Amino acid sequence: MKNIRIGFIGTGGMAQVHVSQLLELNNVEIAAITDVNADARERFITKARAENVQQFSDYRDMLEQAELDGVIICSPHTLHFEQATAVLEQGLHVLIEKPMTCSSHEAEQLIETAKQTGNIMQVSYQRHFQPEFIYIHDAIAAGKIGKVTSITASLYQQWWRGADDKYSWRKDPKLSGGGFLMDSGSHVIDALLWTTGLTPIDVRAQLSQQGAPVEIDTFTSIRFKEGAIAGLNLVGYAPAWHETYVFCGEKGAIFYDNNKISLHLSGEEPIVPELPQSTTNPDKNFIDAIRGEDEIRVPGEFALKVVKLSEMVYQSVGYKPV
Repeated sequence: MKNIRIGFIGTGGMAQVHVSQLLELNNVEIAAITDVNADARERFITKARAENVQQFSDYRDMLEQAELDGVIICSPHTLHFEQATAVLEQGLHVLIEKPMTCSSHEAEQLIETAKQTGNIMQVSYQRHFQPEFIYIHDAIAAGKIGKVTSITASLYQQWWRGADDKYSWRKDPKLSGGGFLMDSGSHVIDALLWTTGLTPIDVRAQLSQQGAPVEIDTFTSIRFKEGAIAGLNLVGYAPAWHETYVFCGEKGAIFYDNNKISLHLSGEEPIVPELPQSTTNPDKNFIDAIRGEDEIRVPGEFALKVVKLSEMVYQSVGYKPV
């Protein structure tokens, strides 16, 4: 089996998460990296144990000069569209860190480019690979709690403290495209939409910037076409990480609290399901899809739904972060 040659655009913290997962796979080669920060490139090379990797400060040079099969994009959000378009048009497959883009218009264009080029485009939403969320998705799809009537999805994080140099771009709207909602909150929106399969039609939000140039805290009520309602609470001004979901249905509910799940059916004792070990992740799925051994678990068409709901939240309050 020939090596799958991977290039990176952006070599910061998330890139190092990706490379850790790639190092667990056989016949994968980190062939080239791009980052404007030479120190970040060196840290990545140490993590990747890839001393012979080609280094570039401009991703266009990497695409023209390096021999690659696929590229993983871990750059600031507003750069994803331009960079992913260039990767696809170069005839390469692409795995994009969330969010796919910062607007639905860009997302739709990117999906069309992927179709025209015939190359794989995947978005790195980890919840699709985690046993807890797979259980929730499958239980709802199987009707275990009946028709979904309401959902509460909440994430609390010390995100507001990320004003140091390492994460400063996340609070620059020209690079981030938004604040906590566009960053960590994108994972919660993904989980909300993917596990339930619901279609949002009405959104009402309250945002607080906490003195920052982007929104930090967001409280949003959502009504879905299927009749359910939801509360989406994204709090970046919090002292610690805490993630919770409650999915209520006509026959019961599923509670998720920091990786702990319980199923509550009307008139019965709560059930704590036994979950299998995870067998894949976004990087393994990307490599397997390139080899034709698996389907893409998070295609652009789904990631577009996350972008659209994020837009609806901002539009409901007339907020334009970019």
